[in-house]
Amino acid sequence: MTTDAALASPAHDVADAFEANELFQRNGWTDGLPIVPPTEAAVRAFLVAASRNAQDIIGVEPVRRRRITAEKVAIAAVMAGCLSEYMPVVVAVIRAMCEPQFGLHGCTASTGGSAPMIVVNGPVRTQIGMNATHNVFANASRANATIGRTIRLFVLNVLGGHPGQLDRSTLGHPGKFTFCLAEDEEDSPWLPLSVERGIPAGVSAVTVMAVESPHQIMNEWTHDPKEILDTYAAAIRSNMLTYSIWEGNYAMVIPKQHRQIFTAANWSKQNIREYTFEVARVARREWRSVGKAAVAGRKDEERIYRALRAPDDLLVIAAGGPAGGFGAIVPPWYGKNSLAVTTPMGA
Repeated sequence: MTTDAALASPAHDVADAFEANELFQRNGWTDGLPIVPPTEAAVRAFLVAASRNAQDIIGVEPVRRRRITAEKVAIAAVMAGCLSEYMPVVVAVIRAMCEPQFGLHGCTASTGGSAPMIVVNGPVRTQIGMNATHNVFANASRANATIGRTIRLFVLNVLGGHPGQLDRSTLGHPGKFTFCLAEDEEDSPWLPLSVERGIPAGVSAVTVMAVESPHQIMNEWTHDPKEILDTYAAAIRSNMLTYSIWEGNYAMVIPKQHRQIFTAANWSKQNIREYTFEVARVARREWRSVGKAAVAGRKDEERIYRALRAPDDLLVIAAGGPAGGFGAIVPPWYGKNSLAVTTPMGA
């Protein structure tokens, strides 16, 4: 790999880091938060860490055919506050998002306000200090926070996803700043998500899914796996009735206290998927109970709509703190029109 070729991005002379931030804010090149100025030296260091030349193509946005160069990805990663060793993860995420089944253009532009949720598996999690336990959806790790934020800055500056312009989100949600977590492989009896989705054990990988905001649930009053899952499924059914009936991927994030209940009953991720597939469904007549009578005419009253096309549509993720009977359902943006993609690092 050569690193001495000129970078294609324009350079700007500023007095200091403060003025760099003001320049980026004025031009709409940030998500509203301060950035790390992407100096040429920093960008080159990130390219070296990813074993990429500046003009290497990481992926192509499938609808508008925008070619995404390693240089542009490195700039976003520097701005977000990443360390250079995070770059291979970022590159894998961009590659996954460029797969046609992910629906990158649609989830970037939709009024529905989706965000990419990133789940990281394999040795890279511990190598770069990712968080899989306490406060896993929030502010507990530089790696989690800045890898997720890189994707938002990439969407803004490479794809043009500015709010009110290409990004037509009515509300959006906080995951549009950053939404990245690691799976708690060390404290889970289950196969990692990436292995279940076809990546060899021991290989670092990312899974990316376009999602709406997570729905937290709580059930501390039972040790029956079915009753625990009935609570998770209630959140899925609520989403189907109040947001979207479309079937496709859902993610279920299960912290340790609930995992212990499933483990004691010898329930695998596959058992969880199969049970959820059966109970996560609504009847057409139920739409009228949530104010949607206009789309639920009095015919086919008992027609059943499932959340999942098949059990494998459910992504079961072991993550979260060790105490508390909590968990989360993360619903899809647009059902089967935007599917989760899992990609190995370094491929």
